Amino acid sequence: MTKGLRVDTKHLPLTATLALFVIMFLFGSLRYTGFFSTQVFLNLFIDNAFLIIVAVGMTFVILSGGIDLSVGSVIALTSMVAASLTMNAELPPVMVVPISLLVGTVLGFCMGCLIHYFHLQPFIVTLAGMFLARGLCYLISVESITITDEFFNFMASTRIPVGNGNFISISVIIAMFVVAAAIFIAHFTKFGRNVYALGGSEQSALLMGLPVGRTKIMIYTISGFCSSLAGLIFTFYMLSGYGLHANGLELDTIAAVVIGGTLLTGGAGYVAGSVVGVLILGIIQTVIVFEGTLSSWWTKIAIGVLLLLFIVLQRIIVARSSTSQVSAAAN
Repeated sequence: MTKGLRVDTKHLPLTATLALFVIMFLFGSLRYTGFFSTQVFLNLFIDNAFLIIVAVGMTFVILSGGIDLSVGSVIALTSMVAASLTMNAELPPVMVVPISLLVGTVLGFCMGCLIHYFHLQPFIVTLAGMFLARGLCYLISVESITITDEFFNFMASTRIPVGNGNFISISVIIAMFVVAAAIFIAHFTKFGRNVYALGGSEQSALLMGLPVGRTKIMIYTISGFCSSLAGLIFTFYMLSGYGLHANGLELDTIAAVVIGGTLLTGGAGYVAGSVVGVLILGIIQTVIVFEGTLSSWWTKIAIGVLLLLFIVLQRIIVARSSTSQVSAAAN
């Protein structure tokens, strides 16, 4: 193979993700009547808008070489705060929305500070954040709080026509705006370059004089903000706040990001790849719904298999990259 045709090994996970998405969509289209339609495709975004937003925040975290286990609990806490302020305190949406967004943002900032200033492992800090957020949900209420506010009903039921009888929701618009902003930040700002450098090697980033501490704190703050925003979207979707909302969602988010081509070791990956990873999870669920005879647990089985395959692929890529670097140094 000539040098001009050689593909960068770091792009292989993203290439595999895109190919898998196309193959799965074609499989569904050939097997099930009505699967190949614009609305079925748009429903992937409608049903997973909140997961796309969480995956955006998680992408920055994993790109930096970290992990955030608190995202699912933050979604639940945000839904409880929004529901309680709306139904119990009877605050207007103009106050409820910013207060709800502060929930994850403040928690993410605090976790980032703990990770940086006390040199704690992100796994432990975010695990503590997960338990803290989930526990706070039950301090607010042990029961589900149903939301009947007009604003939340409007956000939940509004359909935006896109032609030929197809539609999307307001949540999709918000998710796409977040994705566009994240792509710009990751690839066209100094902060984005610092995130990639931090994931490549924190020691090298320090030697280059990059603001490692500030970057690390900002990464977890962004993840917390995305989790709270996703929590609001999830609240629009469910029209309730409950302490068990989004239970285990942190694992689905990590799976979507890894399947989307972001290396678990950090330093390589794309926000757009994480979006495709979320859509792949959505297609798996859609195929199971169309099949009709399969248990919903097959979704978890399929996600587990894909996750293992992509982790193995990443290990192969890292091993080949290390071999190439050694060969280059020897020559």
